Amino acid sequence: MTQTEIPFVFMRGGTSRGPYMNRADLPQDLETLAEVLIAIVGSGHPLNIDGIGGGAAVTTKVAMLSRSEDDWADIDYFFAQVTVEDRLVDFKPTCGNILSGVGPAAIEMGLIEARDGETTINIRAVNTEARVAAIVQTPNGRVSYDGAAQIDGVPGTAAPVALQFMETVGGVTGAFLPTGNLKDTIDGIEVTCMDVAMPMVIAKAESFGLTGYESAAELDANRDFFARMEAIRISAGALMGMGDVSKSVAPKFGLLAPAKDGGTIATRYFMPWNCHPTMAVTGAQCLASCVLAPGTVAEGMAAKPNEVPAMIVLEHASGSIDVVVDYRQDATGFAIKSAGLIRTARKLAAGSVFIPASVWRNG
Repeated sequence: MTQTEIPFVFMRGGTSRGPYMNRADLPQDLETLAEVLIAIVGSGHPLNIDGIGGGAAVTTKVAMLSRSEDDWADIDYFFAQVTVEDRLVDFKPTCGNILSGVGPAAIEMGLIEARDGETTINIRAVNTEARVAAIVQTPNGRVSYDGAAQIDGVPGTAAPVALQFMETVGGVTGAFLPTGNLKDTIDGIEVTCMDVAMPMVIAKAESFGLTGYESAAELDANRDFFARMEAIRISAGALMGMGDVSKSVAPKFGLLAPAKDGGTIATRYFMPWNCHPTMAVTGAQCLASCVLAPGTVAEGMAAKPNEVPAMIVLEHASGSIDVVVDYRQDATGFAIKSAGLIRTARKLAAGSVFIPASVWRNG
């Protein structure tokens, strides 16, 4: 045998896509697992020509699923971000867009039984220990992908997948404000370092001489900005207790500007070495929390909703995303309870993916 065969379901989850696999079908040790995922994606080539990646960070993501032994969860979701060209795999973060497809994929893979009408699946994000309840449309006990829900960054419409994120504060760093401060100054730039669903470093676009309304392509072409941003991100990672993050995709970086198209605030999100074409689900929660929390870099940039839960509309490079945040603000301080979003997902293919047996020989 010259190749190893691994079953997979290929899905779009939110504005990302990638293979969804049974964790039991993959090597357990992370070093071998990383080599297997590199081979599956085809990392090491800008087009991922020798794998099933799509040549962009949003298309080189992998979801690994298993039945959960957690008392609350039904499914464990282990995420990996594979780089396009550098043959690196990051197991530290999670991905909320790919998570959008976890419920449908778990049903398609036979890991959970669908109910008639709607199926609620409790998901434990292994990487960060976040708890997420996903409501999947399952008329007649089968996943439906047809519907009227539309998300910016994806053509057409599809069935909604409702996500309710819980226990997302401090998932990576252990703290809402990992540096202990609402604002820090790094290399002359004022930033807020926050950990809600995804640890992030957040700054005003104007601090870098940007409007915050630039397209993703315009920002990607601005290598001077990226060089300065990366230096600040690496310094912030150390301040956040995350160590050397030079080869990690976390913390992510975000820019804020006053809303331009009727939203709450304008945002740009970085993955971190490219600008996200839309918005990460995890990053959206962190940015929305930054808008709501008093004293952050977002202070004075947006009109905060009076109602709780609060609807925060984040304008991004391809449209907008709505985040409903339940929070508490009283004499004891500010605290995030949960955040909800609507995403969509679609099954694209299913079967087997093949890697060289020299990378890993299963059995």
